[in-house]
Parts: sequence; structure tokens; C-alpha cells
Amino acid sequence: MKQDQNEDSWFTTMVDFHALPNDFPGRSVLPLALAALDRVQRLEAALGRDIVERLDGLPVSRRLIPYIQLHEFEGLLFSEPTGFLEAFPGGQSLVDRLTAIRMQFSSPEDIDDGAATAPSKRILDIAPEYEKPVAGILIAQRIGLAVIRRECRHFDDWVARLLALADIKTIDVLP
Repeated sequence: MKQDQNEDSWFTTMVDFHALPNDFPGRSVLPLALAALDRVQRLEAALGRDIVERLDGLPVSRRLIPYIQLHEFEGLLFSEPTGFLEAFPGGQSLVDRLTAIRMQFSSPEDIDDGAATAPSKRILDIAPEYEKPVAGILIAQRIGLAVIRRECRHFDDWVARLLALADIKTIDVLP
């Protein structure tokens, strides 16, 4: 960001809320009584302030879109559990168990971030062979961006902001 001062250059982040380090900007003063979305939004704002401060106040804040995933990437995969069939063909019992978990929450983003109950932990409990770098990508592609956006409001808000930069209304797949 310091090197690229072009007004048309934008920057974003995508980090998981689950297990953020205690020294993450704003984490030490974050009220635990707040809803997870409110905590994430405060942390996003704190991250933005921290980055601007580290860049010696360069005018980058309008070109920075901090994003923290509620609670982690795997939460997005609960948008449509049948997507797991892409990585686990014949895994209908896996899909059924994941669907049962999904139905307990109003949104995939509400699946909590406890040490044993985070979305990735729930998936690994049912499918120990799950590996994010391979299976996660296959599953997300099978589900599709439109479904994930429909099911995950905070994620959708971030994608909408990014698309608005290029004045794009919708996108089905990312290159």
C-alpha cells in the first residue's frame, strides 16, 4: 500500500475471526458481550486504523477494505452442505450431518468459534480427511458465490463493496 499510491489501487484482507491472536489490533479492548458480527466489525475498523497508522498516515484509508470472516472460511461452506459431494462423492451421510448442524443456526456465519465447535472443527469431526486447500476450494466452487452471498450477509457485504469498485452488479464465478 505504501508503494502503490495509485488512486485506482484498492486493498482488502480476508482473515478468519476464529483464533485471531490476542495482539490483533483492537482485540484486547473488545467487549466479549457483543454479538460476533459486532465484534468483527469493530476489529475490521481497528485493523484499518492500525494499517493507516503503520503507513505513517498516508491517505490509504479510503482504498482499504478490511474484512474478517465470521468465524472462519469453513463457515461459508455450510451455505449449502450438498457442495461437500464435490470433494466427498457418495458422502450423503456427511451431507446429512452437516445439514443438521446448519439447520441449528440462522446463518452459516452464526456457527460459533469455540475450540471444538468452530465450523472447521465440526467438519473435521465428521470428515477427518477434510483438507481446506483442496477440499475447501472444490466445495466452495460447487456451492457457488451466489449461494454463499445469499446465505452469508457479512461476506455478501464485503463482496458487494468489492464489486462496486468496478461497478459490477453480480458475478457468478471468480477467475
